[in-house]
Amino acid sequence: MSASLSVVIPSLNGADGVERCLRALRGQTIWSELEIIVVDDGSTDGTRRVAAAGGAIVVRHPIRRGVSAARNSGIAAASAPYVAFIDDDCEPRPEWAEQLIAAYDASVVGVGGSIVAATEPGIIPGYLARHNPLNPQEQDLARSDSVPYRFWLYLRKQWTAQQHCGRREVVSLPAANLSVRRQALVDVGGFDERIRFGSEDEDLCYRLRHRFSNSCLIFEPDAIVTHYFRPSLRDTMRRSRLYGRGSALMYRKWPQVPPTVFPFPVVVVAALISSAWFPLWLPVVAAVPHALYPQGIRATGRGRGIACMLDAYLQLIQEACDDVGFVQGLWEFRNFASEPLSDTVHSLTSDDEAFGGW
Repeated sequence: MSASLSVVIPSLNGADGVERCLRALRGQTIWSELEIIVVDDGSTDGTRRVAAAGGAIVVRHPIRRGVSAARNSGIAAASAPYVAFIDDDCEPRPEWAEQLIAAYDASVVGVGGSIVAATEPGIIPGYLARHNPLNPQEQDLARSDSVPYRFWLYLRKQWTAQQHCGRREVVSLPAANLSVRRQALVDVGGFDERIRFGSEDEDLCYRLRHRFSNSCLIFEPDAIVTHYFRPSLRDTMRRSRLYGRGSALMYRKWPQVPPTVFPFPVVVVAALISSAWFPLWLPVVAAVPHALYPQGIRATGRGRGIACMLDAYLQLIQEACDDVGFVQGLWEFRNFASEPLSDTVHSLTSDDEAFGGW
């Protein structure tokens, strides 16, 4: 029987995560309809061995080429009409694949699902569970590209408890839990391999929406994967800086899309500088993040623990790292827009070695 869904797992030295992900995929309600492809992006650990032992088709890059190139190699090896992407630090729930496929109809070009942080002890895991950095971009963003409108959306997110619920159309979906019609991926050229990490999924969704203007991207909240974030502030800062760098690259490529920058870190830095002349203001400055990011106080008031009081400071640090990455990216990718697209979806060549399958 031919596969209904090809599942692509890109990995760089992620043997343990690949093993966990493959184990979860074997428990899918439609396991018999899945084709599993692991792309080893130049790993030096046992990723290839673990993937082959788990029954996956293995595509190997002799050298590291980046997550976009890895996903494109997976697309090239896929045979099913739909291709789903999941990262090696994610674990799908049993109904994940079935829920993705069920959300497709003639008007849908891509479907993604929920990415929830693994429940682990500690301040950082708790913060990431409350402030998920891998949510979809909601349809509200499509109503206007004006900076004032987007700033209003940002403020609304900080100061209201508004929640989007149920299956719905969205603007962009994170590639850690994303499926797309295979032919649509080929038609738009797959992922842009110049974007090695950060905004590569946003760029793909942008091109899909414009190429297939009569189709839509759907968020299916019941298609759930658990994401195992590294539980450290350092990794959260690193990831945020890379997201900012990716946002700058996205802005260089599509100047008509407003840049993603966060104003509140600038406000707090200005207040800190002013406190050098007015030391009595320092306690007030220390409280400013709670006024800018009040969700932590609300969570504490709802009995979710005193650690939620740190959320404002962690979000401030996260947004500051994002801004730093954006500034770095603006300089690093200053000539990006004039570069031609690199080769994307391709057939397997002598540089990509295929190893078995079932």
